[in-house]
Amino acid sequence: MHSTKMPAANTLEDAASAFIAFRPRLFRIAHRILGSATEAEDVVQDTWLRWQNTDRARVLDPPAFLARTTARLALNVAQSARSRHEAGASPWLAEAIDTGPDPVTRVERAEAVELALRLLLEKLDPTERAAYLLRVAFEYPYSLIADNLQLSQVNTRQIVSRAGKRLFTGRRRPVSPAEHQRLLDAFVAAAQSGDLTGLENVLAVDTGRDQIQAAKRSTYTRQHTRHNMKLACVQP
Repeated sequence: MHSTKMPAANTLEDAASAFIAFRPRLFRIAHRILGSATEAEDVVQDTWLRWQNTDRARVLDPPAFLARTTARLALNVAQSARSRHEAGASPWLAEAIDTGPDPVTRVERAEAVELALRLLLEKLDPTERAAYLLRVAFEYPYSLIADNLQLSQVNTRQIVSRAGKRLFTGRRRPVSPAEHQRLLDAFVAAAQSGDLTGLENVLAVDTGRDQIQAAKRSTYTRQHTRHNMKLACVQP
């Protein structure tokens, strides 16, 4: 992703100018993750409030900072909706993969996915990342995640909840382009084909476990993912 140059944002007036210049992209990022214009607007407003209260003199790359903040807020909204089982709490990452003919839409959705996955790599440890990604992006039942990661269901629920919080409070760690691309490739392949074998194995290796045994995989989960992808492809 390329940064867009923005004016210095040391004063509140400069901060407002910088934010307004980048606001359309922030809305697109939030909307691609949440699928709701109303929720995306709320996220962008929350981003503005955080931007106001940030020590902006220490922000070297305002576009990247605002994009990361927007993605974190959108991820938190998606996870909160998932935990409450609200309507519209769909698998945001899977639906962000676009195979339609509109090149602008494809680029925007690809950017949202790349940014979200980078955040998961920067903020979460391998077990948190695996549990969070399988639960929030692909709607894996907790029982299957627990089985795959060799954890109890209670522990798995706690890990997913903790992961959502760490997207805001955890320290960022450096992520190599190769590491990011590896997860991105596995995720896109899973989302487009409905076969999560490769993604499961990447996540398992990252956690220090061997490849997940095929006998432990859920046929329901694969069918459910394919169904979600069919819905994603016809979204406006």
